[in-house]
Amino acid sequence: MFDVAPTELLLVVVVALVVIGPKDLPKAMRFVGKWMAKARGMARHFRSGLDTMMREAELEELEKQWREQNDAIMREFPRIDDVNTSSAPTTPATTTEPVTEADVDQAAAATSPETHAVPPKDGPLP
Repeated sequence: MFDVAPTELLLVVVVALVVIGPKDLPKAMRFVGKWMAKARGMARHFRSGLDTMMREAELEELEKQWREQNDAIMREFPRIDDVNTSSAPTTPATTTEPVTEADVDQAAAATSPETHAVPPKDGPLP
């Protein structure tokens, strides 16, 4: 971080020894050490805050991509329940003829979408 050569460091120590004096030098070094520790702690706290913000932004981006992919898949392969309810007639049938099983099969074949069968949500897999 700082480019301090050993000779420069020795010069700083000699000047501090002359200016502060040998008697008060340990107190001054302790004071400088405490402030350096506080500065490092604040830098660590700042860096961890930035890391947290970046992680949250990445998670939001991943969630957005997941939602888009999920919507695309759901549009391509709709649930059979959703397709059956959306294609059901909105008005009740007013025919008086009895409905046979063949009519039901034929109507189901005509309205069933060309998609794979989706397993039930709560039931066992087939």
